Amino acid sequence: MDSAATTSPSTHSISGLALRVDSLVKEYPGVRALDGVSLDVRPGEVHAIVGENGAGKSTLIKTLAGAVEPTSGTITIDGETYERLTPQLSRALGVAVIYQEFTLFPNLSAVDNVFLGEFLTKGLVLDRKTMTAKAEALFRRLGVRIDPHALVETLTTGYQQIVEIAKALSKDARLLIMDEPSAPLTSSEVDAMFAIVDALKREGMTIIYISHRMDEIFRLADRVTVLRDGAYITTVETAATTRNELITAMVGRDLNDEYPVRTNAIGEPTLTVEGLTGNGVEQISFQAHAGEILGFAGLIGAGRTELMELIFGSVKPESGTVDLHGRSVLSVNPAQAIRNGIALVPEDRKRHGLVLEFSITQNISLPLLKGMSRLGTIPSAKEDRLAADYMRSLRIKAPSGHEIVGNLSGGNQQKVVLAKWLATDPEVLIFDEPTRGIDIGARHEIYLLMSELAAQGKTILMISSDMEELIGMSDRVVVLREGVQQGVLERPDISQENVLTLASEGELV
Repeated sequence: MDSAATTSPSTHSISGLALRVDSLVKEYPGVRALDGVSLDVRPGEVHAIVGENGAGKSTLIKTLAGAVEPTSGTITIDGETYERLTPQLSRALGVAVIYQEFTLFPNLSAVDNVFLGEFLTKGLVLDRKTMTAKAEALFRRLGVRIDPHALVETLTTGYQQIVEIAKALSKDARLLIMDEPSAPLTSSEVDAMFAIVDALKREGMTIIYISHRMDEIFRLADRVTVLRDGAYITTVETAATTRNELITAMVGRDLNDEYPVRTNAIGEPTLTVEGLTGNGVEQISFQAHAGEILGFAGLIGAGRTELMELIFGSVKPESGTVDLHGRSVLSVNPAQAIRNGIALVPEDRKRHGLVLEFSITQNISLPLLKGMSRLGTIPSAKEDRLAADYMRSLRIKAPSGHEIVGNLSGGNQQKVVLAKWLATDPEVLIFDEPTRGIDIGARHEIYLLMSELAAQGKTILMISSDMEELIGMSDRVVVLREGVQQGVLERPDISQENVLTLASEGELV
């Protein structure tokens, strides 16, 4: 590997590490994923990198981690300049990446995951006593108590993330790259993660923080770098910019209203749920109207997703009724729910909403295969026309309907899930965390699509843990707490304070 030492005053720090990237290019056949990106990260700062899906953030991370070899450009760490890094060299230089999808082994203990690949030994025997003591010290450093011997699969998502961070710290990481760290976390776990970032910053850790969530950027970051279409756009001091300025830099246009102004009238009641009980919820009752976006709020364990599983037929209820226009649509399985005019856009689109190895066309036509088949075969021309229509109307960005869904950005994957269900012509659409892990531009498009569906008279049930989204998109909000319905907030009363009060205390003052 080529390396040539250069000296740059801005790349030195008391911790011995900071970063400079110069004219970094990464080309794939027909695609320039990084287009001459240059940026520097100051020692001891939290430096956010933002941009839409496809902006080049993931490629940049993988380049710094040594997983991707750049076409050209240089990376300078601790005063040493490299034309490329390998995973081993990156780790040796103190670079560690906490990916959005954890790299833990669920059937191993926390301590085994922390030291995996670099176990401590006494001679030929594992030194479990020392590893346990060091793991406990790392967890104390991060302000939590985790049993080192607990299997990772028994830990909450927040604690699993802390195990990932402890693993990085055990390898003397000095530059920590966090890729969408809050995406899988509950609101309380996000607060705990913020506290850890603050603590590491006080220790002098240099942190690159990647997130689609603007509130996190302004809460944590000292500076923000914006990438767009693989190119560097700007770096600004967080205190010297605004949310709208960042969004405009990210998408290359002005999004005047992040949440569309909806003028459609709310129609008659369509979906009526009475006394629905089971799957961890009790006696849930509400009505949803044609043209309405009915939000569902609650803290972890509130039972929002569990309620939707009952409505969608994924789980059989113990008691209660679900009616659509006075007709029972209490479904025993999702297939029956689809026939009854109910569709579910799930929270985890990769696991429950898509077949990643299938094409866009194949995913969109999946729920319709029985109706489309002729003598046991599916007319490909009909499939192609269906996919082309939805790709055009939903503005799905891909070369063709034959593109593998796993290759698409998060926002485009979400649109494919939506297209799949719209093709069934549902009357009720359930959105479970509709914009989780989606960039600001794609999120705005999803909001526009939801508003258009409401204007067409569809009934939308929306679960969201994003308070701004919940307030910005909902006509009314049903608040749950530990499986019990606490109230329904009408539009004038929807506020963060009222939602959190009902979700945590059960009643408004």
